[in-house]
Amino acid sequence: MSTDSMPRSARFEGWRLAVIYIGVLLVFTALLFRLVNLQVVEGANWTARAIDNYKDEVSIPAPRGIIYDRNGYILARNVASYNVVITPASLPDDASDIQRIYRELSGLIEVPVGGPVTDASLEEAKLFAACVPGPGIGQLVALQDTLAPYSPVKIKCNVTEDIARIVQEKTVDWRGVAIEIEPIREFPTGSLTSNVVGYLGPIPALLEKQYVDKGFVPNRDKVGYAGVESSLQDILAGRNGARVVQIDVAGQELRNLEPPRPAVPGHNVTLTIDTRLQAAAEASLIQEMDYWETWFGKIRISSGVVIAMNPKTGEILAMVSYPSYENNRFARLIPSYYYQQLSEDPRHPLLNNAISAQFPPGSVFKLSTATGAFNEGVVDLSTVIQAPGQLLLCEKFNPNDLCTDSNTRPFVDWIFEKNPEGFGQIDFQHCIAYSSNVCFYKLGGGYQDEIEQGLGIERLGQYARALGYDQRSGIQLEGEAEGLIPSPQWKRINTGENWSTGDTYIASVGQGYVLATPLQVLMSGATIANNGKLMQPTIVREVTDGEGNVVEMWFNPQDFTVSPEQTEGSYQISPFTPNMKWDITTTAMIQSYSCDGGYCSLNENEKKAVEPETVAAVRGGTRLAITDPRGTLQDLFKGFPIAVGGKTGTAEYCDDVAFKAQRCNFGSWPTHSWTLAYAPYEDPEIIVVAFAYNGGEGASVAGPIAERVLKAYFELKAQDIEKGLPTFGQ
Repeated sequence: MSTDSMPRSARFEGWRLAVIYIGVLLVFTALLFRLVNLQVVEGANWTARAIDNYKDEVSIPAPRGIIYDRNGYILARNVASYNVVITPASLPDDASDIQRIYRELSGLIEVPVGGPVTDASLEEAKLFAACVPGPGIGQLVALQDTLAPYSPVKIKCNVTEDIARIVQEKTVDWRGVAIEIEPIREFPTGSLTSNVVGYLGPIPALLEKQYVDKGFVPNRDKVGYAGVESSLQDILAGRNGARVVQIDVAGQELRNLEPPRPAVPGHNVTLTIDTRLQAAAEASLIQEMDYWETWFGKIRISSGVVIAMNPKTGEILAMVSYPSYENNRFARLIPSYYYQQLSEDPRHPLLNNAISAQFPPGSVFKLSTATGAFNEGVVDLSTVIQAPGQLLLCEKFNPNDLCTDSNTRPFVDWIFEKNPEGFGQIDFQHCIAYSSNVCFYKLGGGYQDEIEQGLGIERLGQYARALGYDQRSGIQLEGEAEGLIPSPQWKRINTGENWSTGDTYIASVGQGYVLATPLQVLMSGATIANNGKLMQPTIVREVTDGEGNVVEMWFNPQDFTVSPEQTEGSYQISPFTPNMKWDITTTAMIQSYSCDGGYCSLNENEKKAVEPETVAAVRGGTRLAITDPRGTLQDLFKGFPIAVGGKTGTAEYCDDVAFKAQRCNFGSWPTHSWTLAYAPYEDPEIIVVAFAYNGGEGASVAGPIAERVLKAYFELKAQDIEKGLPTFGQ
C-alpha cells in the first residue's frame, strides 16, 4: 500500500518531530547547565553546606590563670564544681524506669520530679537559667530532648563531693545520669581583696561578638568584671581549644574529623599586694570606725580607704576600700538581689574608692602649694609669716573691683576655735608642720603688702599636676578617676562665674572645687618622700606561665591592653621593673611666669623643673609635723622607733549624702579625715594614706590608722628577716 493512499491523519509530519527533539534538547541542556552550576560553579558552597550538616566544632575551655599575692598566697584560683546532669538520649526506653530514676534522684538532690510535661510547662522551663530553682527534672529533660537530646542538661549545680560520689556509684542503675565537673573561680581572701582582684561574670551582650571572635563561648565562658580579673583579662583567660567532630542528625558525636587543638592555659599573675599588710590595714580602719561609733553612740564613719606603697618602686603593698563585697558570691552567677543591694548602697562598695572616688583632699594638698610657693620664690626658709586665727580678704572677681564691706569676708584657720590668736609668727616649714590655713592662704593667693604676689591658681595647678593630681595614674585597674584641679576657664564654663581671689585661697588648702582620689593623694606624698621622683604605681609584680617562667609583658594604661611587645605609651609590668613617671627635679614641666604688680603673665615656650632644695624644704616640714611639740602628728608618733614624716588633712565637704541629711550648714560643714605618713624619713620604703569618710579631724581619726599600718609593716618585715624570708623590698 503506497504512502499516497494513507489517510492524512496517520501521516507523521517532520516538523513536529523536530519540535520534540528541540524541546528535549532544551530540557537536557537546562538540566546539564543546572548540574554544572551546582557541581562546578557552586560546588564548593554546597560541599561546605553538606560538611556543616555533619561537622561541628566543640570548644575546649582553657583553664584561667591563678592570681597570687607577692608572697605566693593564692587570691584567685579554679576549683572543681560538681553538677548533676542528664543526657535525654541516654535514658532508658521504658517510661516507668525513667520515672523511677527521676524519683530516686529527686530524693538525693532535692530537686522536684515535676508534674506532667506539657507545652505550657516547657515554655515555663525556658524562662529559667541552668541550675536555678524552678522547673522539675522532667521539664528540664523534656526541654533538652526537644533541643539537643545528646547534650547533657544541668539538673543541679555545685553539689557536695559526697553527693557526687553517690551519683557516680548509681550511674549503673541510673542510665543517662552523670556528674559533670565544671571549674569555677574561688577567692580565698574574699572581701579582703575583692576591690583589687575583682570577680567574673557572663559575657556581656554588647561585647559578645568581640569575645566570640576571640574564641569564647557565650553562656559558658566567664570574663572579668572588675579588678585585675577585668584589666588583665587577656593575660588570665588563655585561649580555648577545639575538637572538630562528626555528628548525626540528632547531634550525637560520632568521631573526630581532625586532631584536637588543645586549650592554652592563661598566665598566672602575681600582685604586689601583701595579704598580711592588707588584713592589717583593713583591721586598722575598722577598729577606728568602731571606736568612734562607740564614742558617739552612732555610725559616724561610713567608709574609708587605706593604701600603702613603696615610694621608691611604686609597688602597692596594700589597697583597702571599705566597705567591700564578697566576690565568692559571684562565683557561679551574680545574684540579682545582692547586686541590687550593693548598687543602691550610698557607700558604693562595688567601686574601688581608692582609685574611683573623688574627694576634697583638704590639707594634704598643701604639699602642692608648699612646693610651688617655695620653688617660685614666694617664700624661703627665712621668711616669717603672720598666721593669726583669721584674716579678712577683699574678694575680687575682677582686678578693678573695689574693696567694700560686701566683698570682704573672713578666712579662718583650723585652730581658731581653740585659739583665736592663731599660730602667730611662723616660718615656711612650720606652716607645713602646723598645717596653718592662714599661712597657705597667703602663700597661694598673696596678702596685702606681706606677700604681694602669691602662687596663683595657674601655677598652683601646674605644681599639683607635677605631684600627680588631675590625671589618671595609669595603674593596672579600670575605673580610675582623674580628679580635678580647677582653673578660671573651668569655672567660667561650668558655673558661668569669674574666678575670685577667694577661690585661689580655698584651692590653696585643697578645698573648693579641688577633688582628688586617695591614690593621687598618696602619689603626691610619695613624690616628696622620694626626693622628687614619682614612680609609676603598680599592682602587678610579675606574670608567669604554667611552668613558672616569668613572661615579659607590657601594659598600656590608655586602652588597658597587655602585649609581649612594647608599644607607645606602655610600660613594663613583668618581670617587675620600677618605672619612673618623672623626676620633678630634672623634668622641665612647670611653665614659667613673669609676675609684677600682683599679676603674672605666661612666658611662652619656657619651662622649668623643681629645685632639689624645694623638695628638701617641704620634706623638712613633714618631719617637723612629727617632731615639733605643736606638729599635727607629734602626739601620735611620739616614741615611734623609726623616723617618720607626714601630713594631715581635714577636708570640708557637702555631697549628696550630707545634703540629704541636712548637714551642709555654712560654717559647720562635715569633714573628711586624711593622713599621709612615710618611713623611714631619710630613706623611705613605705608611704601610707588613710582616709575616713566623715571622719573629722585628720590627726585624730586617719592618723591612728596610718600609724598602725606603719607599725604592722615594720613588724612583718622584722618577722620575715628573722625567718630568712624575702622582705617587702625584694
